[in-house]
Amino acid sequence: MSSTGASNGAPPDWSSVDVAVPRPEVRLPGVSMAGFRQAVPAFVDMAMVAHPSVTVLIDLSEGDGLLYGARGRHGHGSFVVGLAPGGLRAAGRVRECLQIRLDPPVAAAVLGPAGGLGAGVESFEDVWGREAAPVRDGLRAAGSWDERFALAAALLVRRTARRPRVDPEVAHTWRTTLDSRGRVRIDGLADEVGWSRKRLSARFHAQLGITPKRAARLVRFDHAAHLLAAGLAPAAVAFASGYVDQSHLHREVKAFTGLTPTAVAGAPWLAIDDVAWPGPSPGSPPGPVLPPRVTDVAGPAGA
Repeated sequence: MSSTGASNGAPPDWSSVDVAVPRPEVRLPGVSMAGFRQAVPAFVDMAMVAHPSVTVLIDLSEGDGLLYGARGRHGHGSFVVGLAPGGLRAAGRVRECLQIRLDPPVAAAVLGPAGGLGAGVESFEDVWGREAAPVRDGLRAAGSWDERFALAAALLVRRTARRPRVDPEVAHTWRTTLDSRGRVRIDGLADEVGWSRKRLSARFHAQLGITPKRAARLVRFDHAAHLLAAGLAPAAVAFASGYVDQSHLHREVKAFTGLTPTAVAGAPWLAIDDVAWPGPSPGSPPGPVLPPRVTDVAGPAGA
């Protein structure tokens, strides 16, 4: 999940936001986590941009917290964003939140088959079930971000142990799509795993909630969005990302965000991607970074 500022809303002032990331020994394959704490609570209003992961956003603030809405649906508090969020917006006076990104095969193991991954947005309670309230309360009460990351990692390990993994062929198709930055042929992927195209599409959709073709478009869009944020001109981004031309790039960006490439280039969340989500990412080349304060752990939570 990324975000863009809107003309009628205020994006975060990253210079006043502490960003915490887990220590290497706490990190799990296919899982990324970041904690955000705003030094002075301020109202923000952001449009969320599709990302090739399932995003769990846990609101740890006291009081009103987050409001979110997409496709006529609205909610309050923590939520889970699938791979096709549509016109999703989040707003509110938020002091602290934990964001977890799950690779789709991992998300399927955490949430169950498909797990609503293709849906726009669901409340954390609806997706997590009766564990949601104690999980949120435990994370809120934790004394440090280090403790919060450890609690979240343990929860994910427990949930994945309860459910079967996706088919190896589906996992391979996703990883190849991600590694190629979305520049793959579905027929070629089907040949690689020894399935028909029809069977691959059906199994992929059933387990990840999205078709292989849509997944490739999403991954390619994400790569293009990061190139735009890095300052490349749209024409250069279109060529580097494998679009037919600049008009093709414009149509895809519009389809995923409702915005122009220029507006996506200024997305405030993309500006700190390399800070909040460290490590190599096939879809995310280095880009300009605003100066949030970042540590492997951010010290005492709520300090």
